[in-house]
Amino acid sequence: MQGKAIRIVCVAVMVVCAVMSIGLATLLASTASRAKLAYTDRVEEGQPPEVALGIAMGAFRGIFVNFLWIRANDLKQEGKFFELNQLAEAITRLQPRFPRVWVFHAWNLAYNISVGTNTRTERWYWVNAGISLLRDRAIPANPNDLLLHKELAWIYLHKIQGVTDDSNRYYKMKVAEEWQSLLGPPPPADPKDRSRDAAIARVAATMEPIAAAPTQLADVIAQTPSVRTLVDRIQKEVGEHAAIGEDREAGPDQIRQLLRRYEMIKAMQRSTTGKRAQQSMGVRTKALLALVDDPALQPAWNAYLAFARRYMIEQVYHMNAGDMLRFVRRYGPIDWRNPAAHSLYWSATGVERGLLRVTDANRKDYDFTNTDRLVIQSVQELYRTGRIFFDYFAFNLDVGSTYIAMPDPSFAETYASLMEEIDQRSAFDGKERAYSMYAAGYENFFIDVILYFYRMGMTDVANKYYRNLAVWPGANMNDPQRTEKFSKELDEWVLGQIADRQRSPNVAVQEVAASLLGAYAYGLLGGDMQVFDANMKYASQAHAYFMINQRRLSASDPANARMDVMEPDFRIHAGIVFAQFMTNLSLDQAAAAFQAAPDDLKRYSYDYVSENFRDPENKDLALNGEKFELVFGEPPGMAQHRKMLENYFRQKQERLKLQVEQK
Repeated sequence: MQGKAIRIVCVAVMVVCAVMSIGLATLLASTASRAKLAYTDRVEEGQPPEVALGIAMGAFRGIFVNFLWIRANDLKQEGKFFELNQLAEAITRLQPRFPRVWVFHAWNLAYNISVGTNTRTERWYWVNAGISLLRDRAIPANPNDLLLHKELAWIYLHKIQGVTDDSNRYYKMKVAEEWQSLLGPPPPADPKDRSRDAAIARVAATMEPIAAAPTQLADVIAQTPSVRTLVDRIQKEVGEHAAIGEDREAGPDQIRQLLRRYEMIKAMQRSTTGKRAQQSMGVRTKALLALVDDPALQPAWNAYLAFARRYMIEQVYHMNAGDMLRFVRRYGPIDWRNPAAHSLYWSATGVERGLLRVTDANRKDYDFTNTDRLVIQSVQELYRTGRIFFDYFAFNLDVGSTYIAMPDPSFAETYASLMEEIDQRSAFDGKERAYSMYAAGYENFFIDVILYFYRMGMTDVANKYYRNLAVWPGANMNDPQRTEKFSKELDEWVLGQIADRQRSPNVAVQEVAASLLGAYAYGLLGGDMQVFDANMKYASQAHAYFMINQRRLSASDPANARMDVMEPDFRIHAGIVFAQFMTNLSLDQAAAAFQAAPDDLKRYSYDYVSENFRDPENKDLALNGEKFELVFGEPPGMAQHRKMLENYFRQKQERLKLQVEQK
């Protein structure tokens, strides 16, 4: 009897559980559907066969996915990267709502697989594959996930913007080439107007037509009817498809190619080297050039380019043109050719979306904190490298290209306001401590900013940041000499900073080199001679201070002082750095820098440009076909200059020889 009662109770419990499970399953299914957390349940054309097999296995899909993970690891160990890429495609299709699946495979592509290849183009292929996996598939499937935004920003900031990868410079040029093809070059800086607001306005003006462009070609044609004529002539005369969303539909690859060809023509027209290239261009390029040069089509080009660029930004790169414009206005004059610009975009977007889900419980989760850190680090990088000199034309012709990244002071103010904003939302803990890493980072950053503005000759701005830093309420409290340190006048404080920095030979070299490169890049290439003069003066002071206080001759090596990390004669050191600077420039940029330089610097680089930029078949011509002396005129006093350098280095060699004989 007792056993029968137990069985009845058990059956009743089973019935109740079954009923509850039905209700719970229905609730879970509806929740998963609303949150889009379900596994994929259909096969699309072109997907790997593992996807169909995984879907067909139903409840056993989890076991099957585990098997795929094991197989993926084996393929990586065997070096079968393309097979691994296909398998990663299958795994992410089967687990689209698990962010760490996407993160693992993107990291594998961008880091592990890329370094296993042998050439820079192969490496870039895999780094870009990791970016595409997160940007084009993972984030659209999980638009509010903070981790995915953080990881994508990190690849841009660390793998590309950083220097740990041997091919990082090539990555930077590929990003610059890609985004100049898409958006065109940024507006040139105006040396007469160093206002941050003016710089932002210039960049925003280039983004406004793109953000405001219609999303349908029919609407573009309705606003600017001549676009219809332009699209038809491009297809008929050039053979390129330009109609998006019509029967003659052009895909992303066709639009990308058309934008690239357009920018190549514009770059060629700006380039002296391009004058010769026009003579050998193909029929299709000549036809496109005729359309680009047709004044009657300029309104149509403006309307079509804005539309096509927005199409590429939003449909191919899964970014928002309106947000890009908003970030320019909020953060500063962002050059989208800079990898740090994309790190900022994705980390800031992740923070904005993540803040919608902040609670007291998760406010200080690592993903929130780390993504906020990436926003700050991205702004720091834009300050340090935000102004780019890139020879787009030379890079696309594969004849060597210039990529020089210089500081953009506009982002100093951005950094200050951003730190205050993050501090207010309490993402960083430590305000109650005597010492905080963030406070130390803030102070070190603005010391660099003050010195930068000072050596640029903008002492009023330097003094403003100096006074702000002196009374900054967030400063660490563990430095008893801080009040005394910031009580000095700016000139005296700067000399003290130089003295501190000059104790390290490496820092001294960097300080002088940075000033000289700033003079050559900003001053000569940028056309701002006031900046050139200020940087040269600062470099001379730093060089002199180091030589007076640190240089000591020794009996063991009379030819070279122990601290001769720079040439003792500043004029020679500056000239050698200028000659090295010129070796990184294309013909157009070398010509611009050479023509703007004073004669004493020209003399150091003349023999280099004469050897490298003359036409080997006709020494009277430069490589661009112009008279060489019109592009690189020989400066006066070259014979005496060569004799001076010969004597200088011969005397150093004689001192070294004497020292060896005495041993």
